[in-house]
Amino acid sequence: MLARLSSKGQLVIPKALRQALGLRPGARFEVHFKDGKIILEPVPSSPVERLYAKYPHSRLLSDLEEEHRQELTDEASVCT
Repeated sequence: MLARLSSKGQLVIPKALRQALGLRPGARFEVHFKDGKIILEPVPSSPVERLYAKYPHSRLLSDLEEEHRQELTDEASVCT
């Protein structure tokens, strides 16, 4: 497969490779230069990053924070 380097230095990974590797926008790579070759190694994302990537328009973190605040408030009212 061929790929072309843009004037901004960006390289587009062909769709078939992205799909085969499960790469999504925002994927990170380690870049190495060895024996005259450029080597790209995908960096595994954390479970949290995978979750946010799967639901990009959700409010997961803010919803969890609000739930935690409510639990703390409930516990404080029981203890007093």
